Amino acid sequence: MIYINDTRAQYESLKDDLLPAVNAVMEKSYFILGQNVAAFEEEFADHCGTPYAVGVGNGTDAIHLACKALDIGPGDEVLTTPHTATFSALAISMTGATPTFADIDPDTGNIDAAKMEEKITRRTKAIMPVHLYGQMADMDPIMEIADKHGIPVIEDAAQAHGATYKGKRAGSIGLMGCFSFYPTKNLGAYGDGGAVATHDKELAHTLKQLRNGGQQERYNHVRVGVCSRLDELQAAILRVKLPHLDSWDRARRENAARYTRVLEGAGVPVQPMALRDYGDSAMHLYVIKVNAKERDRLIAHLKSREVDAMIHYPIPVHLQKAYSFLGLGKGSYPEAERLATEIITLPMYPELSNEQARQVTDAICEFYA
Repeated sequence: MIYINDTRAQYESLKDDLLPAVNAVMEKSYFILGQNVAAFEEEFADHCGTPYAVGVGNGTDAIHLACKALDIGPGDEVLTTPHTATFSALAISMTGATPTFADIDPDTGNIDAAKMEEKITRRTKAIMPVHLYGQMADMDPIMEIADKHGIPVIEDAAQAHGATYKGKRAGSIGLMGCFSFYPTKNLGAYGDGGAVATHDKELAHTLKQLRNGGQQERYNHVRVGVCSRLDELQAAILRVKLPHLDSWDRARRENAARYTRVLEGAGVPVQPMALRDYGDSAMHLYVIKVNAKERDRLIAHLKSREVDAMIHYPIPVHLQKAYSFLGLGKGSYPEAERLATEIITLPMYPELSNEQARQVTDAICEFYA
């Protein structure tokens, strides 16, 4: 089976560096907020192009704490996209605030800036674009709207490690950028992990307090915080992986280009998600659009040919049962709802071989033949 992700292949290529790094942490036996976390924060901030990065427990907590650092809470709203992992919205809800939505650009799946302004209310306290599938949202018009209304921007960059927009890295354009290091991410730990990148020194200081129970120093709690700390083991693993991130992203883009060339050349009725020319995608996922009536049969066919396939994401956030209290039924965001019926995610990882990629495209072509 050719899986959507292959974390084992990456481990095999790095284990001679990973195992000593893990062993060094075990030998030292200092596991929380130690030297590896501090060093990784500096290294990751440098990679993002920001002065500061704060390691936290996971990507959901990264968004939660970014909102909390801005004192977002009950009665407030955060404007985001309905086409994302529901965890993006759950992180907003964790503050007591309400997620609100603007519809998407159906060609990229990212939030459509042209549909954002009409969704802003006096309760909107932040705008959170999600850099979906590895491609950054169109940030210039988003920042223009945010600046016009005096609203901070929080980037959900959980799928976009290393992606760029007009020369700037994901997470470096808004006030804060939030990352996940879930194992299958472009930069993945071997467990949960996350970070918030920012240019703002005071926000970085606040985030460090919030992640550690609101402590200024041990046993002196100056604010109501949470327990959400990137641990030393995961930081040590991420430090080994970070220098490879740019080359891994390039390999993903090359694999995606190979898929696209073959599928377009074969003339099969599938449409890869569009890539804009304003920057490089991290190509976290390779997603195609197909006829909604054929999708389930195509997925079944791919799996019968030992090719994994899945849907990111089958139910828009506003139609999730958890958010039924918002009263947003079908038809509220038609582009997001339509896209959710048409998309299929194909295998995508840096170590994907030419032979594996050919097996994927052959299976698709066979289905349509």
